[in-house]
Amino acid sequence: MPQIALSEQPRTNPLDVVERIAAINDWSFERAGDDEITMLVGGKWSDYQVSFTWMYDIEALHLACAFDLKVPERRRDEVQKLIALVNEQLWVGHFDLWTQDGMVMFRHALVLAGGVEATSQQCQAMLSSALESCEGYFPAYQFVVWAGKPARQALDAAMFETSGEA
Repeated sequence: MPQIALSEQPRTNPLDVVERIAAINDWSFERAGDDEITMLVGGKWSDYQVSFTWMYDIEALHLACAFDLKVPERRRDEVQKLIALVNEQLWVGHFDLWTQDGMVMFRHALVLAGGVEATSQQCQAMLSSALESCEGYFPAYQFVVWAGKPARQALDAAMFETSGEA
């Protein structure tokens, strides 16, 4: 396989941009070094643990957003079916089930090849996409895990929107 040279130009660490976003929004965060920052973001259904990792070797900013939902072994096959149904509807990012610990996680990456700098708008868009996806589909995951519903029924119930206001 041919070797591909990476840019050696100094660049701003994209996690500096993410840290500013966390600080502006007054989210608690921890910078675990030059390559990772983790923040806690409150949502309607859950608190979301969002981790950004700067993967220097492939010049990509990776986002992982997890929520407090442990999938028991007996429900993992149905959750995998739900993940496939949900991922068909997403244009950006995707959900995964980390089978080792039974966690559902939204993941996305921003490729910054050739020394491209991450902008605040790009990082905010990644974060918004993750939070909107997690908020939107969290009820479906709960229906499968806690109510024992089949994947299709859980997704349909979570996506049902009423007209008007009560």
